[in-house]
Amino acid sequence: MRGFPELFRALLAVCFVLAFTLFPSLAAHAQVTGATLSGTVTDATGAVIPGVTISIKNRATGVVRSVMADEAGLYSAPNLQAGGYDVTATQPGFSTVAQSNITLTVGAQQQLNITMKVGETAQVIEVTEAAPMVQVTSSLISGVVESTTVRELPLNGRDWASLATLSPGVTGLNGEVQLPFESGALRGNRGFGSQLSISGGRPTQNNYRLDGLSIADYTNGSGSVAGVTLGVDAIQEFSVITGNYSAEYGRTSGGVINAISKSGTNEFHGDVYEFLRNDKLDANDFFSNRAHQPRPTLRRNQFGAAAGGPIRKNRTFVFGDYEGIRFAEGTASGNSGVLSENARLGILAGQPVLTGPCKNPATQTNLAPGRATTCVDNMIAAKYLALYQHPNGPVTSDPNVANFVFAPTRVVNENFVTTRLDHKISDTNSLFGTYNYDNSPFTTPDGFNTTSVRSGVKRNIVAVEWNHVFSPAFVNTARLGYNRNFTTNNLNTGAIQSAYGDPSFGMMPGYDTPGMIMGSGVARTSGGLPGGFTFFRWNSYQFYDDAFLTRGTHSLKFGFAGENMRYNPWTLYLPNGLLRFSALPNSYDPCAPAIQCFLLNHPRSFEAGLPPTFPRGYRSTLAGGYIQDDWHVRHNLTLNVGLRYEMNTVISERSGKLTSLRNITDPLPTCGTSAASATDVVLGKPGCAGVAPIFSNPTLRNFEPRFGFAWDPRGNGKTAVRGGFAIFDVLPLPGYFFSQAWAPFFLTGTIADSAATPLLGTMGIPPTNANGTPNPKSAYSNFFGQQSQAGCPSPLGTCKLTVSFTESHPKRNYVEQWNINVQREIAPNLTVTVGYVGSHGLHQLIRGDDFNQVLPTLTSAGWLWPYNPTGKDMRINPNFGTMRGLSWGTSSSYEALQLNVQKRMSRGIQFGGSYTYGKSKDNDSATILGDAFSNSITTWFWSAPSISWGPSDYNITHTASINGIWEVPRLQSLHGPAGALVNGWEMAGILKLNSGVPTTPIIDGDPMGVQNNGSDVFGIPDRVPGSDPINHNWKSSPGLQYINTNAFRVPMATSAIASQCMPFSKVAGSCANLLGNAGRNSIVGPGLFNLDLSAYKNFAVPKISESFKVQFRAEFFNVLNHPSFGPPLAFQGGKSAVLFSADGLPSGAGFLANPLVTKPREGQFALKVIW
Repeated sequence: MRGFPELFRALLAVCFVLAFTLFPSLAAHAQVTGATLSGTVTDATGAVIPGVTISIKNRATGVVRSVMADEAGLYSAPNLQAGGYDVTATQPGFSTVAQSNITLTVGAQQQLNITMKVGETAQVIEVTEAAPMVQVTSSLISGVVESTTVRELPLNGRDWASLATLSPGVTGLNGEVQLPFESGALRGNRGFGSQLSISGGRPTQNNYRLDGLSIADYTNGSGSVAGVTLGVDAIQEFSVITGNYSAEYGRTSGGVINAISKSGTNEFHGDVYEFLRNDKLDANDFFSNRAHQPRPTLRRNQFGAAAGGPIRKNRTFVFGDYEGIRFAEGTASGNSGVLSENARLGILAGQPVLTGPCKNPATQTNLAPGRATTCVDNMIAAKYLALYQHPNGPVTSDPNVANFVFAPTRVVNENFVTTRLDHKISDTNSLFGTYNYDNSPFTTPDGFNTTSVRSGVKRNIVAVEWNHVFSPAFVNTARLGYNRNFTTNNLNTGAIQSAYGDPSFGMMPGYDTPGMIMGSGVARTSGGLPGGFTFFRWNSYQFYDDAFLTRGTHSLKFGFAGENMRYNPWTLYLPNGLLRFSALPNSYDPCAPAIQCFLLNHPRSFEAGLPPTFPRGYRSTLAGGYIQDDWHVRHNLTLNVGLRYEMNTVISERSGKLTSLRNITDPLPTCGTSAASATDVVLGKPGCAGVAPIFSNPTLRNFEPRFGFAWDPRGNGKTAVRGGFAIFDVLPLPGYFFSQAWAPFFLTGTIADSAATPLLGTMGIPPTNANGTPNPKSAYSNFFGQQSQAGCPSPLGTCKLTVSFTESHPKRNYVEQWNINVQREIAPNLTVTVGYVGSHGLHQLIRGDDFNQVLPTLTSAGWLWPYNPTGKDMRINPNFGTMRGLSWGTSSSYEALQLNVQKRMSRGIQFGGSYTYGKSKDNDSATILGDAFSNSITTWFWSAPSISWGPSDYNITHTASINGIWEVPRLQSLHGPAGALVNGWEMAGILKLNSGVPTTPIIDGDPMGVQNNGSDVFGIPDRVPGSDPINHNWKSSPGLQYINTNAFRVPMATSAIASQCMPFSKVAGSCANLLGNAGRNSIVGPGLFNLDLSAYKNFAVPKISESFKVQFRAEFFNVLNHPSFGPPLAFQGGKSAVLFSADGLPSGAGFLANPLVTKPREGQFALKVIW
């Protein structure tokens, strides 16, 4: 009952909000997927006609909704199912008006003004004019992707959600900065679905909704492990709301992807299909061609069937869809850096050549004589080099590193099912229910082809909605939902290389082969079995109620929402430990580069997991209410005014296994407010249930005003001037606290190399003697002291334990957003919209893999870290090793010019185009873990956020897209078989053009002495004044040299700080512990160009039925085979943004490396049978 007081206050607030609905000037906009049709009824002179009956009939189901115009001639029919409608208006003394070309889209507010003429009611006037495209009653910024567009445009993987990027302000991150599938745990911990940044928001701040239900996963993302969202034949349509959405929407601050499923109709319709793709239709990868590697193998079958119809006409309907994927793809890999053959012998470039015998630095015994630059430790040479594959590719820009190239095969088997049942109980009651199931496991080798890794996502989504019409002016909707997501991430299922299942490599008793992280472009090894897998179980129970009330000129809408979130992660983190090697030029016993440290058997640190006490059971409850009034002030002016209140309870753990440092320098973590409780749990005693939460609740005052206007200056429905301002809160959802889930209260311990705990020569020393007792010569035999299943009792062993830090008194995290835009119909069926969108995020979440850093001082020369030639531990909290950090200390900004052009299908052509010129800036772009994207750095300097202010990791300044569908004109002169073959074709295409994503130039190692135990350690160089950081002739350079390395240099000492500087070993007058001025994300990578095309033809088979046809499709993605490159990266893809080695000399990097952000040309053929 920990959250009861908060829930009680929340319910009071909701009741307070709903009480305002008693007043006619206030209301709420419901959180539903239905559309609203409204307008004014007038006579030929323009005078309003009250009392007119408006009947709105769904053409597919025959369901009719009737409303009546009020004394002002206004009518409104809310929450209509998206689809095609026939509208009739009847009134004694006037001719009946009928219009049959009305299409309502998901969540739309469609205006239809009706003009009636005096006459007999039996006389029917047919209106053939198309419904207006200009939105003149709502300030909402959104785009609707209708069913025709979803069906006909070429979709790679048949991923309907990818069409969201056709809207302005929406940036797809699939290739640009999204981590590849082969990133294992890095990818799965952030969710496997495609990521979208909407109007500058973080991809984890969007709201994905299906049939009115939130379907986000544990990271607040969406999608299957295959990276696509299936169900093209199950989705009726969807909208992308990019800004200024009304009070009906909450939960977070980004965009809203709002989809509705198909329902059955009065006619039986369906299709059966097969999409076939293999490597015979594909081009080879750019880098594979350069390396003379063969085209990877590919076998992909995507098949399914969908059907729907009446169980009882005009009353009960059913629809079902199944889609399956059988997918085996070989992936060309040129990025697994390994030691070059010379490096394996100790012959390191840039090091003095030694001759004669040399001694093991740890044992002082003679090593094998020879001409080498590094005395390779016997244990390394004889055993641990076997953990790295021999190179079979070219040497990189670093002569000590070469590529290991192989083509791993990723196997995906996905099954997707949707069912929907609609039932009209009576004229005033209707009910529908949907069920969605998606199961998508995949397996792939790791980056070294040493172990086999399996991941998978299983989703179950259930929604039930009841609609009740109390009167033509009052409608209520109630909805129940359940969203379950079970993800398996990075589960090692077997050793491919024998060394990865050999316990003799273990560093501690009973442990298997450790993983290894080495700088200098050498890829990380995964370690032995069982590996660091994670299970994520996400359960979300949801309830919504929404009401619509029309009263005079006010369309009143109000409702409330509740969601109980249960997040149960289960992880085995670093079960065999992790050795880190990085350059230690300023330590008590220096070595550089990191490869030399490895060859000398000189780890920088060792980190390993404690015996787990998982699973964790995180709990949080969301409660909210809203009011909205769409006030038709005049016939050409509508004000959209709303208020939302929304909070969620502070995260708790069902057994009390959740702790944090109350203050970052505390010697013990607290369980709530009691440090003693924390010690009890470390000692294996019961948990901390019933004590105070780990942080104060920042959401209790989350009142969110929403305001907008829509003005039609000429009153003819062809021009709209719209604008608005709104506040959106970002709730602290349970998934954001995954790193705080460590075993009570730590998951890992760390031992760092120092004079007190030297790690030189420690690899390969058996942790136990022959009789099984701890070996005192091993640095790791007493790593955790006397282990127990409950944790690590005191006194501890030689390690320093990992701890979590969560800011104890966070401020409210919210985003202010504003916009102004103009929409104009410039020709029939053609509109143009131009607008400005801006936002400012406050107290944004900052996530770091290690907050336990040495703190800098701001000097006249910049940020300077302490002079520390002995490598003394000077971190902020020396009581602990790694500190997983979470605080709300950053901000963000976004400004954009957005352009949208839409042409509705007419004369055989439909097209749309969008362009965004925008800039997204922040101090940190991560929410779940520090390195959310391939160009991210895991931990910036949380204590001084201004250091990292710059373009967001996902910032793309220029984004443009064009899409179209063309019905190829028929050749009337052709008849018979020739006419049947040539005529009736349609073509469709999508063209995308983007500028590049940013990247950060870095210096290898830890030259500044930050002593960060996260996976990324780095320094920042200086920018040479007046220089251009980009080599604009990179396309013609042999090595695709993109960065002009002459534009950068290592930081140099000034007279004011010379005495406090530690120089780089090979650069006189330098200052290694000074932060350079190059800045975060200061280099923009190459742009993107991609064209997808499809051609398809329908062959009618009238002998079976009038609607029966067979469709043939040919689709080609990146049809021009244009390679689009990602930027040089600091810690992914060859680490080509590492411009300087740890000794201060240029590294020879700055080149473009695999992977590309677009795949080479891919082709597929499909056959569909449609009836």
